[in-house]
Amino acid sequence: MIRDATPEDAEAIAAIYNDAVLHSTAIWNDALVDAANRIAWIVARQEAGLPVLVLEEAGEVTGYASYGPFRPQDGYRETVEHSVYIRSDLRGGGRGRGLMTQLIGYARAQGQHVMVAAVDASNTASIALHRSLGFEDVGMMPQVGQKFGRWLDLALLQLVLDARTAP
Repeated sequence: MIRDATPEDAEAIAAIYNDAVLHSTAIWNDALVDAANRIAWIVARQEAGLPVLVLEEAGEVTGYASYGPFRPQDGYRETVEHSVYIRSDLRGGGRGRGLMTQLIGYARAQGQHVMVAAVDASNTASIALHRSLGFEDVGMMPQVGQKFGRWLDLALLQLVLDARTAP
């Protein structure tokens, strides 16, 4: 079941986030978070009208997804950048696709025009998932990040969400 997140989901979201921080290059951050941090994040996103979705299976949160502004300037107001994370022991079973599909639908319903994906270029599974959902490769930024003592390249993909020719 995919549903809107609640503060009660914060501990599970923090655990998924922290696992990605500690063991992957999906998040280019070194700082861990706690449930209080994730509660504040959920509340702030939802108060801003932004989605925070969770995947719940057998009463457990096994993944989450959200999007926020791509950049803070007004000219980007109809462009969002998203994040999707699945618990590490459950990746590769279609859960990310389900969350992404819901998130894309939400963005379309909100009148967003473009969704951006900024993905570690070595994460071929994530890039393949995005391409299969219609995202197009739009750029590569070599060595813009670092983690685990090495430089990271950032792949940029985007999905145009509607057919408007003008804002």
